[in-house]
This record gives sequence, structure tokens and C-alpha cells, in this order.
Amino acid sequence: MTPDRLGELFEQAAETVVENGSSYNIFYKESPIFCIYDEKANRMRIITPIVKRGEVSEKEILNALVANFHSALDVKYALSDEIIWSVFTHPLRELSDHQVLDALDQVYLASATFGSSYSSTTMVFPGNTKKKEEKYTKKLIERSKN
Repeated sequence: MTPDRLGELFEQAAETVVENGSSYNIFYKESPIFCIYDEKANRMRIITPIVKRGEVSEKEILNALVANFHSALDVKYALSDEIIWSVFTHPLRELSDHQVLDALDQVYLASATFGSSYSSTTMVFPGNTKKKEEKYTKKLIERSKN
């Protein structure tokens, strides 16, 4: 994958694509999505902001963390600069056309389903089916002071 090919794929899929240095600003399904890449480091990420951290409950944050394991498949929920994001990261050169288009859709879906199903696709890895309402106490790991 190259930055030029990324742009071509985004042009095929999105309503609006604006190249800005080593990033693309994309308007996809009426949502702002950004692709940031670094050819030298062979990395790229596709991201979209979801909500300000102060506007969600701790339960929603915990649901997003559980979703990172079960239902947000190739994307993850992340927190940066007090904003919760939907994020896909991958080595740039190794990406296929299909992966880029799928990532764009998954980033969008994870954002759109935040607060409900917290999912990036229709596939879900099963979780603990015997959930219990328990109060957990935090345990500190004691480390030897050597």
C-alpha cells in the first residue's frame, strides 16, 4: 500500500477526501474520519472522534474496553486528549485494498455503535456467559523492594 493508493481507495468510498500532508481528511457516511500515515515508519491509522471523555459514564468506558476484546474486531476504542476515538492501526506497506476499505467501515461502525452494541462488524467473539453482579475490590500487587 502507498499513500497515493490510500487516496484512490478513499476517493472510491467516501463523499469527500482532502489530502493534508501525510494525512487524509475523509467524510464517510456523514462522519469525519482521518487517516494518518508515516511511510518511513511503515505505519498508518484510520481514526474518528466519538465523544468527549467528560460526556460519558465510567460504565460506557468499561463497556468499550470489553468491546475491544469481543466486538470491536480490527478497530479499538482509545482515549487521547480527553476524546474517545475509534482507531484502526496497521503497517502501511502490508495493507491490501480490501483491508483499507474494511477498516474505513469498521472505524465508522465502532463510532456509530458506541453506547449500544459497541461493535465494528456483525461478528462477535463470545464472552463470559455466566456474568455475575459482584463487587470487585482492587488489589494492589505488592512488589519486593530490592
